Amino acid sequence: MFYYLEGVVTIIEQNLAVMDAGGAGYACYTTAHTLSRLEIGKKARLYTYCNIKEDAFDIFGFYDMSEKRFFEQLLTVSGVGPKAALSILSAGTPETLAVAIVAGDERMLTLAPGIGKKLAQRVILELKDKVAKESAGLKGQDFIPVPAGAEAAGSKLSDAQAALAVLGYSPAEIATALRGMELDALTVEEIIRSVLKSSLK
Repeated sequence: MFYYLEGVVTIIEQNLAVMDAGGAGYACYTTAHTLSRLEIGKKARLYTYCNIKEDAFDIFGFYDMSEKRFFEQLLTVSGVGPKAALSILSAGTPETLAVAIVAGDERMLTLAPGIGKKLAQRVILELKDKVAKESAGLKGQDFIPVPAGAEAAGSKLSDAQAALAVLGYSPAEIATALRGMELDALTVEEIIRSVLKSSLK
């Protein structure tokens, strides 16, 4: 299975981009965020997730790994398939959606086409529960060290850690990303955005 597709963008439609790679046109289902970064006739790289079924082989492509990781996290929720996960991702940025899930804001998730209140509640419940279980299992060298300024930041740090876990980051990755970061002047979304940007470097 391929990890990413790199080629020239030939077609852009709603939730779909076609990439010409090696003379073949690959149709990739994608998000509004990814489509906004693409331009017809220009070369691009999309990180891919392949959904193989008896009668279909669907490719989902993402401009950056943060979207792909969040997409894969959403797929762990019962009742959420690739199309539903893609719809949720198109309702906001990874950071705003992660914060909404941690805050229990189902309204944000129901802005996505085809996502009703019950499914939004299930996404919030299962992902928050998953984060809670991972946090409860932290001990010894796996404990997330408190970065500089965390005492004053209080619950802001906890919310940022939980949101990053929702996005698929491991405890070790979260600890490394937050170490030394000045949290006092940043909102939770700004903290997450900073981590996502640094992970792309």
